[in-house]
Parts: sequence; C-alpha cells; structure tokens
Amino acid sequence: MTSSQVAAALALSNKTLAAWRCSGRSPLPFLRLGSRVRYRSEDVFAWLESRKCSAVDAARGPL
Repeated sequence: MTSSQVAAALALSNKTLAAWRCSGRSPLPFLRLGSRVRYRSEDVFAWLESRKCSAVDAARGPL
C-alpha cells in the first residue's frame, strides 16, 4: 500500500504518517524501496488490531 492509501485508511494526513516514520513514534512497519515507501496491508491490519481496546480500557485512559 502507498503512504496515501494508508493515510486515507487511517484518516490521517500523509504528513502525519511521514512524521511517524521519521520519529519512530509508531511501530507501524513499512518498507523503503529506493525513495518509495510502501506498507504491507497485513502489517497495517495487524497494527490496527493491536491498537484495539475495550470500553473499559478507554475509560481508564492512556497507560
């Protein structure tokens, strides 16, 4: 998936996604192919799944 596709799927801007890559803020895996950045769809879905929380977790707030 391209950065634009991932950003759209996550309702983020391309700029935010790029900042996450550069800062290491997010463990969302990506591939660098020359000057291109790509994401494997299964990695994006796995990352989203790992971010899932229940209503009880949400009420507790950040860890």
